[in-house]
Amino acid sequence: MSAAASLIPAAIIALAALYGVIKGVDVFEAMTEGVMDGLRVVLKIFPSLVALLTAVYMLRASGALDALITLLEPLLSLLGIPPETGTLMLLRPISGSGALAVAGDLIAEHGADSIVGRTAAVMLGSTETTFYVIAVYFAAAGVKKTRYAVPAALCADLTGFIVSSWCVSRLWGGL
Repeated sequence: MSAAASLIPAAIIALAALYGVIKGVDVFEAMTEGVMDGLRVVLKIFPSLVALLTAVYMLRASGALDALITLLEPLLSLLGIPPETGTLMLLRPISGSGALAVAGDLIAEHGADSIVGRTAAVMLGSTETTFYVIAVYFAAAGVKKTRYAVPAALCADLTGFIVSSWCVSRLWGGL
């Protein structure tokens, strides 16, 4: 990056501060107020994040995830989804970093150009960390009941998993 490009963020901050001064706003007070609001949001979402990350770790460490994948293998094969991606499918709605680690393992084991590796990559790009997003955004907004948000989001994730597998098999099925 050039020296001029590295000055762009500083210039934007300086222009925002200058604009605030021209408008008669106490820029420092506005900044500290914004930081306090941000800290309040962090305090609201922190318990949800801790519970979510603890649950993910417990599932992986207990072996429950592997047992569930073994049970789901016939269904995954029937749907045309590589059974090796089952762990990724179960972790993705819960943990983005956990899903990324699983996808990395799949790609390292099967290869980046394999059907499994490509399917894992497309699944990561086509789905969302549903429970994380709901926990963070709903907690930040003060929403207590998620109602239909969780089932709708999980249906979207399932659709993303199935369509990812279908697209990869159609585009690279001959590999």
